Amino acid sequence: MEQANVHTSSELFTLQLPSKTESIAQLELLIEEIADKYHVAEDTFANMMTCLNEAAINAIIHGNKLDENKKVIINAEVEPKRIIWTVTDEGPGFDYANLPDPTAPENLENLTGRGVFIIKHLADQCIFNVSGNTIELHFKI
Repeated sequence: MEQANVHTSSELFTLQLPSKTESIAQLELLIEEIADKYHVAEDTFANMMTCLNEAAINAIIHGNKLDENKKVIINAEVEPKRIIWTVTDEGPGFDYANLPDPTAPENLENLTGRGVFIIKHLADQCIFNVSGNTIELHFKI
């Protein structure tokens, strides 16, 4: 027997941003658009906004070194029960497995170095590609 009104396919959204911090505004609009369209809960929306801001800023500053000729590519795949975001920069990547622990006493006063730590705690799943220039973030909806 066939079920009615079951959404089984996924929808894909893509954004290409120049590597400048002002580009983040476009990303925020996309997150808001998707959250509204798919009735994402407020706490999930807040976590997505925080994680994607961090990931995109890292891609722009650390990955692409603010080179406006390099792009940050953001994809959002919306499935029935989750959204999978990917953020990719054109930089060489980084060693995500050996980041300093921002909660260690010697790092508590540092102004930077918490982004990946925050992302890992707020996203339901966080996966880096081998070179470290793509992050995949999963959020249950």
